[in-house]
Amino acid sequence: MDLNTVLEMHDARERAPWRRGDAWLGGGTYLFSEPQPHLRRLIDLSRMGWAPVGHLPDAPDHPGGGLEIAATCTIAQLSRFARTFEVPATPLFEQCCRAFLASFKIWNMATVGGNLCNGLPAGPMISLTAALDGRCLLLGQDGSTRRVPVADFITGAGQKDLREGELLRSVTLPARALACRTAFRQVSLYGLGRSGALLVGALDPVDGSLAITVTAATVRPFRLWFPLPPTSAELRRAIDRTITEADWFDDIHGLPVWRRHMAYRLAEEIRRELEDRALTEGDM
Repeated sequence: MDLNTVLEMHDARERAPWRRGDAWLGGGTYLFSEPQPHLRRLIDLSRMGWAPVGHLPDAPDHPGGGLEIAATCTIAQLSRFARTFEVPATPLFEQCCRAFLASFKIWNMATVGGNLCNGLPAGPMISLTAALDGRCLLLGQDGSTRRVPVADFITGAGQKDLREGELLRSVTLPARALACRTAFRQVSLYGLGRSGALLVGALDPVDGSLAITVTAATVRPFRLWFPLPPTSAELRRAIDRTITEADWFDDIHGLPVWRRHMAYRLAEEIRRELEDRALTEGDM
């Protein structure tokens, strides 16, 4: 779609004062999908030269290292990287990439950062990074930086903790989360439909703790953490205690009551799968 109100394109490498009507341009799959009458200038990130995915060294901010995924990393680049990345959580990368159900054209243009900054409940990069305890690195116009957990960065449907002119630079995933066994569940109202509920479980092999992240069914991601795998009743109570009636998403892709029901069901499936796998492998 043509953006007829946009008058300028600016290279992000050439720093310029942020002004009203500016927007960061990554892949552009959302920006060019519908009218943006409030925009006057696009700040192009495509030539920043950021490595799509990189390994992090051991440091106080990320003990044991981890991964840094650039905001400009495309879905195709992340998928290709995951095919050569050998950690227990590796399958989750491809599962979340496939949750887009998008054409190869979108895969080669849509970015991880764009998916997060759209803040849509069904954003699978939100699901991936929130489930693996990801943290957003945000760059301010004044040169300041701050880190925000992905689960807190998304504050509602299409809403995020992003200040005026602030840029999402990357998302970091800690090594401990990458060492977790994961389980993935997704459901839609119809074949090839948008996710109505997408849940991920991550079982820590070190201390036996379990995190279950609820996305798509809710207006924002909810990461439920248990020091030990819960019983079925404990899991259900935790969902009811943490996710309020207003938190269940409501649109044409699923009513709140259906989304809540599927969250109960998928969370229980994840709990059983990870419990069975841990017993089989002798960790419990």
